[in-house]
Amino acid sequence: MPIPATYPKYPSRKEFIQYLNDYVSRFSISPRYRRLVEAASYNEVSGKWRIKARDLESGEAEEYTSRFLVVATGETCDPKIPKVEGLESFRGEILHSTEYKNGEKFKWKRVLVVGSGNSGMEIALDLANSGAKTSIVVRSPIHILSRGMMDAAMELLKYFSFEWVEWMTTMMSKAVFGDLSKYGMQRPEEGPFTVKLKYGKFPVIDVGTFNKIKSGEIEVLPAGIRSIKGNTVLFVNENEHTFDVIVFATGLLNDDGFAKSFPNHWKGKQGLYCAGLAQKGFYGAGMDAQNIARDIKALL
Repeated sequence: MPIPATYPKYPSRKEFIQYLNDYVSRFSISPRYRRLVEAASYNEVSGKWRIKARDLESGEAEEYTSRFLVVATGETCDPKIPKVEGLESFRGEILHSTEYKNGEKFKWKRVLVVGSGNSGMEIALDLANSGAKTSIVVRSPIHILSRGMMDAAMELLKYFSFEWVEWMTTMMSKAVFGDLSKYGMQRPEEGPFTVKLKYGKFPVIDVGTFNKIKSGEIEVLPAGIRSIKGNTVLFVNENEHTFDVIVFATGLLNDDGFAKSFPNHWKGKQGLYCAGLAQKGFYGAGMDAQNIARDIKALL
């Protein structure tokens, strides 16, 4: 089902949720939310999978049977919060980016965002827009691109070499965002797409955070945290800052319970499939979904 023509190029959170709800309605999908899968076993006689689950709201046990079983639980699961000396002594609020809703309740508060990926940068922007005194730790070198640069790169890759497109994209980034060191940040020596392929680190897609950094509304702290004592955070460069809130935008723990032998990872035996477990992002998950759908259709 295509994205509605009335939607903007980059749909809002509300529009995306509406699209998902419309998708569920159109194809008569019946999601079972708040279920914990406790076991899955294959019955050789019936040729079907037996899945035992538990309703986390009522606590009741449930059982499902199916000819096919698709595991699409994602590669990441639990929030990852780094070990920091004295973190337990912090007197303010600590939360992970997965718990962050909006910045309204943090107005006037001193908030430290730890993590300079896309989640951290967008949370910092939302906090600044909400009136929080916002700081963000940017310890590692980062590439900053605009949405337009990413769109152009994806289009150019159809006609030009990877190396040329990466070089051109890097030049555009330098022309638009300038010398990042002026603001306490550094660019990696390798290009943005090479960094993604080699290390799995996405470039930051700027949606307004950079201008807030330039204006001083968001303060960049270019050193990691050494320790915390009360509301005081000591950084490895010996600087100290006081905060009321710490938001850890430090990612999720990887679930390594499944093999990820791309590109033949998606199909198992006896009607077992997996989607989105090959460390290929949304694009890889989409490829898996199409392969699985075609395979199941051929077997029906």
